[in-house]
Amino acid sequence: MSCTKEEIERKRLAAIQKRQSKSSSPSKPKSTSLESFSISQSKIGPIKNFPNTSLNTFHPYSRREQENTVGVGKVVSGTVYLISHERFEVNPSEFCTPLINIFKSIPSRSYDAKSKLWNFSIDDYQELMSKIAPLAPHIVLGAIPAYVLKVLRDPTVNTNNVDLSPIEATLRHKLMPFQEEGIQLTDNLWMDKKFDKNRGMLHYSHYRIKTWQNKIHELLPSVPLMNIVTLTSGKDAQLVADKQTEVVIVSYKITSMHTDLLKSKKFGVVIIDESHYLKSHKAQCTVALGGITRACRRAVLLSGTPALSRPAELYTQLALIEPGFFQSYTEYGKRYCDGKQTTFGWDMSGQSNLTELQVVLQKRFLIRRTKEQVLTKLEGKTRETVLLDRSLLQFSKEDERGLSQMAEAYKATRNSEQQAALITFFSESARAKIPAICKYIRQLLQDESCGKFLVFAHHKNVVDAICMTLDEARVHYICITGSTPSHSRADLVDKFQYADSCRCAVLSITAANSGITLTAANLVLFAELHWNPGILTQAESRAHRLGQVGAVCVRYLIAEGTADDHIWPMLQGKLNVLNNVGLSRDTFEDTTTSHQEPNSGIKQYFSPNPCKKNKNDYIPGTNIRKDSVNNANQTTMGKEQIQIGKEQCSMGKEQIQIEKEQCSIGTEQIEIGNEKFDMNISEKEKSFLDDDDDDELLANIDL
Repeated sequence: MSCTKEEIERKRLAAIQKRQSKSSSPSKPKSTSLESFSISQSKIGPIKNFPNTSLNTFHPYSRREQENTVGVGKVVSGTVYLISHERFEVNPSEFCTPLINIFKSIPSRSYDAKSKLWNFSIDDYQELMSKIAPLAPHIVLGAIPAYVLKVLRDPTVNTNNVDLSPIEATLRHKLMPFQEEGIQLTDNLWMDKKFDKNRGMLHYSHYRIKTWQNKIHELLPSVPLMNIVTLTSGKDAQLVADKQTEVVIVSYKITSMHTDLLKSKKFGVVIIDESHYLKSHKAQCTVALGGITRACRRAVLLSGTPALSRPAELYTQLALIEPGFFQSYTEYGKRYCDGKQTTFGWDMSGQSNLTELQVVLQKRFLIRRTKEQVLTKLEGKTRETVLLDRSLLQFSKEDERGLSQMAEAYKATRNSEQQAALITFFSESARAKIPAICKYIRQLLQDESCGKFLVFAHHKNVVDAICMTLDEARVHYICITGSTPSHSRADLVDKFQYADSCRCAVLSITAANSGITLTAANLVLFAELHWNPGILTQAESRAHRLGQVGAVCVRYLIAEGTADDHIWPMLQGKLNVLNNVGLSRDTFEDTTTSHQEPNSGIKQYFSPNPCKKNKNDYIPGTNIRKDSVNNANQTTMGKEQIQIGKEQCSMGKEQIQIEKEQCSIGTEQIEIGNEKFDMNISEKEKSFLDDDDDDELLANIDL
């Protein structure tokens, strides 16, 4: 088909005009991923096209258009969480103008200049989320979980409507005001009329069984003593199964062995003492307790420190109190433990949204009573750090280089390997500190104003060195470690509390940090640290508790250049986490610092390497030497003998004769009648509880 010259010229001019119009208009993006959407400030809706505008007036960087658009290629995410009972905060991943415009439309908006984040009243939560919802998937904010919103909507309990008169009079008349309030808040635990009987199961820890038995018999006289059964072995199973049995006292370990029997009792109340030991939701005893508590009507958990160092330790206890409240451990960990998925599974060692967790605990789970609230007459507690004399540390140049290398290795390793690196560092540091620790105790013994005191240590060689120092000074003391038989511990505690001659208690941090009262002491020494702040604060409370008549001083013996340099700040960091959750008010930041007296030429008197002990020289179950006991009635020195009345003592022959009766020297008899106590101490039973990673690797290390 042929064209005339006029037609060709007309097409040529049209093509030129079309090309000119294209070059003068803004270029369109080649990919839809760079398209933009418009947001009207008056109405938030789905993505809309730009209105028709003149090509001569449109500019791609127009302020009006920029404020109302966001690039689709970037997805703005963020989290929403509570910052108090009444307000929540939004933390977006990046600055986003359309999001800020929505924030400004909320009446309760408030901008925190310090955190540079916006927060709002919880009453405006639904309005804010409804305005943001149409912007998905370009703007996505994680919502506050439904269980948190439900807790906030729950009505406040009116304790004035709770009648306490059905409580047994003996118990009711001994309740303090804060205890009455606690019972009212828990809807009166002991008087639920739906119970056939006030039947309960108690879990005791360590050697507190006598305490539970005595208190139940004292406060609930309507429960016959024969109806209170302690389940310690299979021989007691028949007594537990008896219909007359109303109260069963059982340990965590035995619970997992007799789960079906305990389930069949269908307890009305389960009380779990020292519940912070239930840190792993996978442990056998935790699984067993879960089945038992689900079958009962009430469950009460008791603990002075519910979480010893991190929020992950709380989950098991919360799940026992209200199963199904949290969707799963994983969801709980992602929300409150900064949970991250790694090649080895979920890492739940962190913390996140702690204020929100604190709100949930206070509104739903926790009744917390501090010493300041309960023990109004209890005097204060002060903390001191004592920097040990470096010249007394057992440092050779090789040791010093070795510890420095361990410190560098510890800092350089990854989180999954740091605990293993800390084991060697911590153990070697203990060995190096022994001479300085022993000298400090000798200096303390020379202070006439110093009364009874406690010494906590972790490693076996440190405990042995302290005991040898006290033996050489001929000081009467008690010693409780993991190998001390449980039946001896209560007697040892009584000796320290009531015997004037017993001046010191040498204690294992992990074996004696809870369950005992040692208020006869006003000074608490920590020869070593522990990586868990809850363990340390519990140990401090052995002296600073009900029954203490004076102020308590706590001293931590710290050695520079050892693992103490790294553990001490780690402790404060973990305490900060517990404070943020509302589970602690302790802090090591206000601790005062002093220095050990310098070496004054008496280093030759130290015994840094304790010699091997002969078990026959010691009282069974203790580290007390028989010849270290100061008998108040009679003493024999060499061949000289003192006789008072009918009592006669001969230290040379290690024999005491009292009105024709013979017994071994010391505060405990080895032979009573025809029964003899076994002097061979068994190794400490391996814990059946699953602890945190650091606890598994470091707990109860004996060198």
